[in-house]
Amino acid sequence: MMFSSVRIRALTSLIASALLTGFADQAHAAAITREANRTLHFPSKPPSGGYVTVDAFPGLQFNAPVCMATPPGETNRLFVLEKGGKILVITNLAKPTISVFLDLTPLSISSGGEAGLLGLAFHPGYATNGYLYAFYSLSSHVSSQGTGLHQRVARFEAVPPDANMATLGTERPLFTQIDRASNHNGGDLHFGPDGYLYVSLGDEGDGNDSFNNSQRIDKNFFSGMLRLDVDSLPENLVPNPHPALLDGNVLPYRIPADNPWVGATTLNGVVLNPIKVRSEFFAIGLRNPWRFSFDPVTGWLWCGDVGQDAREEIDVIQSGGNYGWAFREASIAGPKPEQVPAGTVSLPPVYDYRHGSSGTNTGNSVTGGRVYRGTRLPDLLGQYVFGDYVSGGIWAFRYDGSQVTGFRRLTENRNVSAFGRDPRNGDLLLADLGANKIKRLDSAVAGGEPALPSTLADTGVFSDLLSLQVQPGIVPYDVNTPFWSDGAEKRRWFVLTNTTLAFRFSANSNWSFPAGAVWIKHFELVTNQITGDKRRLETRFIVKNTAGVYGVTYRWDASGTNATLVPDQGIEEEIPIMTADGGSRTQRWTFPSRSACLACHSALSGGVLGFRTAQLNGDLTYPSGIRTNQLRALTEARYLRTLLPPLASLPRTVSVDASDASLEYRVRSYLEANCAGCHQPGGPTTGSWDARLITPTDSAKLIQGLLNDNGGDTQNRVVLPGDPDHSILLKRISVRGQGQMPPLASSELDVHAIELLRAWIQSDDLKARASFDTWHELYFASHPEADGSPTGDPDGDGSSNSAEFLAGTNPLESADLLNLHLIWREGRPLLQALRPANRRLEVEYRDSLAVGSVWKTLSLDLQSPAFSETSQLLEIPVPADAPKERYYRTRVSTP
Repeated sequence: MMFSSVRIRALTSLIASALLTGFADQAHAAAITREANRTLHFPSKPPSGGYVTVDAFPGLQFNAPVCMATPPGETNRLFVLEKGGKILVITNLAKPTISVFLDLTPLSISSGGEAGLLGLAFHPGYATNGYLYAFYSLSSHVSSQGTGLHQRVARFEAVPPDANMATLGTERPLFTQIDRASNHNGGDLHFGPDGYLYVSLGDEGDGNDSFNNSQRIDKNFFSGMLRLDVDSLPENLVPNPHPALLDGNVLPYRIPADNPWVGATTLNGVVLNPIKVRSEFFAIGLRNPWRFSFDPVTGWLWCGDVGQDAREEIDVIQSGGNYGWAFREASIAGPKPEQVPAGTVSLPPVYDYRHGSSGTNTGNSVTGGRVYRGTRLPDLLGQYVFGDYVSGGIWAFRYDGSQVTGFRRLTENRNVSAFGRDPRNGDLLLADLGANKIKRLDSAVAGGEPALPSTLADTGVFSDLLSLQVQPGIVPYDVNTPFWSDGAEKRRWFVLTNTTLAFRFSANSNWSFPAGAVWIKHFELVTNQITGDKRRLETRFIVKNTAGVYGVTYRWDASGTNATLVPDQGIEEEIPIMTADGGSRTQRWTFPSRSACLACHSALSGGVLGFRTAQLNGDLTYPSGIRTNQLRALTEARYLRTLLPPLASLPRTVSVDASDASLEYRVRSYLEANCAGCHQPGGPTTGSWDARLITPTDSAKLIQGLLNDNGGDTQNRVVLPGDPDHSILLKRISVRGQGQMPPLASSELDVHAIELLRAWIQSDDLKARASFDTWHELYFASHPEADGSPTGDPDGDGSSNSAEFLAGTNPLESADLLNLHLIWREGRPLLQALRPANRRLEVEYRDSLAVGSVWKTLSLDLQSPAFSETSQLLEIPVPADAPKERYYRTRVSTP
């Protein structure tokens, strides 16, 4: 191979001592003196709201439970569906035993994402005919409609009906429909009081009704509620032909003669072909109806419909009802407001709430519930109880047919996939998909529950509320990249009351925190942009306990002298703002409920946001007057009990305004702070890209990343280099309301972040992307003599460079060949290496090329992860004890 003898074109000079300045000891004085705090007054567990969820069948474990059902009239069996394809039966509920009733897995069940065995209903005459109906997803099924994922509703038979086993050989499909996406399947089944089978179906999937199913009744069985006569009564009607119905002389069902679209010739002003009308529909305009139920007293059909980006809704389904998707999303405009003619009426939800915020904004994915008709919890009698899969909120309200009253939070349980009924007493049961348990809603133990402090003064955090002087043992901290909070300014503290405990450090993943740790965040907003006057808004707390974390918010009064506890339902307020031009406007501010806090402070995030290595790896001036790196300060004060690696070798996010850092690294820091809580493997989002800083950009499915929903434009990507208009990530952070990201209670655009992301998308570095993340060739270097001449000439070209990069290996700028030089300056040997813009430089060494010798990082705190906006010439001192001959190698890599 040919070596280049071209000298480095020095763009900037960065001396090693300058790199070390930010981490210099402050005369060995401690920035933090750790002391106990004895003033904090938060209970280890929050008040339950009067209710708790408990394991209904201790000792029984399930695998992804998604549905519960009991045959009519029975009181001692409960059937549980496992998403993977098994129907289990629990017998003798007082002393329960469990067995497999029917195993559908040989049918090639598809159980990825939202697909799987989803619904189960027993025929009203089950005691004599043994008929049961299941909704399930078939993987790679072949039909006249095509090959791939199909959704099927089928009848099975138990012989005799009281047997605890059924067989696949009794299957009789009702319909088998091809499905182009695995999500939005609905999949619930129930017999109504009229004896007909009701089936809920989503809009086929993807997002924003990509397949245009939501306002169609002449196409397929999507985006609505079906009503079928599975007994094929003679007074009812033969369905129109459809490929999803099996061929044969015996029809699988009939259409109830009073179904609302029997004989329909138009819908939304569009003329229909009568032979194509799917008169099976009972209601339309549903996005993903996830769990419905009938109230046995009123007969009302209650349904939870999962929203897109903004709203979750609860509906009472009526015959012929149009619930508005996709021209509406619950009570607001949907993604396709132009989809139907003006004047088309949709039925409003009984109740809806916004995504990931407070007040009526309490979650991200509704799980439809049931009206309580049990005997043990009389306070709930007649109230509709439902939950949110993501936030974990369990709520109840009363509905009289015209208005909702008495809305309240009962308790919290995340990952609830379905509500069921204990056939013995009507207790509400919950399928916990995360814990793989069937749980029971129960009353909390009366008395003995500590209350939350009612005011901020009562919390014991501040010794002086006016100055926000904290009590002893409460320590300030800051983050490198703040989460966007509509322009609010924030201050942060933490406290670990037990001085014998410590945080468990991790360089790249979540830290571990002991129970009793508390984090405090205070918000203020500039309300007069001319004078700079501010208003105190709120102070939030995250409390760690053995079960996870809980959050509490205190809202400051108008005088700024104290703050009061925000109720469980949260609060919203319009705040007047005097603008810099002398005008005025209002800004909506949401004070989050406890459930809303947990939408982001999830187990996936470790329960605590921002308190991690990349965010804390920066300097802070402490009340002691000492400015030092926060990781160092925490270690010296024994909050961390670990031997830290060189601080500059640890990840570090940067501010979006950090002009010395590269565009890409600022973008990645922003995404880490604002998006990684959901956009990572195992997160609640269906998107596949990874926002975590530890995932290299080229591996994050970010650049040219495919979308679950391309919005009908095949050019759209997560980020499309050089094309902001087709970069959906930019579009989502550039809007508020429908489609906004993050989907939280934000009403103000983060203009700086939008401009930053746009600039990166249009940057030459991204458009000419060439990932360079491999070690360069090995380079021999030796100590030069004092006059600067090398002791040897290993490459044989007679140059004074004793180590150089290969010619032609640099994909960045051909004029800037990457070289590694060994020079002598002021009596010291130095390595010179070029770190290109937006690239990290790593230098390693070893003293032999023999097999088994190990490469080591130069331990000089020089391997900075802050990717620079400009190229820099680094000068790295060679250790004084280095041998005369040593091998070095370098690598440059993208963020």
